[in-house]
Amino acid sequence: MKKNSIKNERINAEVQRALSRIIREEVKDPRIPVMVSVTQCKVAPDLKTCKAYISILGDEAAKAECHAALKSAAGFIRHGLAGLLNMRITPEITFVMDDSIQYGVEMSQKIDEVMARQNAESAGREENAGTPDPMTADSGLPDEEQ
Repeated sequence: MKKNSIKNERINAEVQRALSRIIREEVKDPRIPVMVSVTQCKVAPDLKTCKAYISILGDEAAKAECHAALKSAAGFIRHGLAGLLNMRITPEITFVMDDSIQYGVEMSQKIDEVMARQNAESAGREENAGTPDPMTADSGLPDEEQ
């Protein structure tokens, strides 16, 4: 099976959906916060291993604690995955921290700040547009004669 085959992409999507359901509904570890999302799953072509990319909103201590909790619950999660998916082999799950959602939130905030600053500057220019500047005032002559 090729690495990027349609079958492998379908398996990746099914494993991602099942993992997010298991983490959200079945894992009862208090170290795992509510805002945990499975951003991507990459199952190896031989279906023996899986890298699950996990995104957590919070500080670094909460991320490390949640990562440790997910690693300790990997066997339980794999057992739940075997029950949800009809596969001959249930992959070993490796959890990898993914900061893409937090990065996106930070970029969105920065864009909002820049847009607010530009709107404030354009509003300031519109207020100043009512009073003509004597240095740039139009003399009434066409551009060729100036």
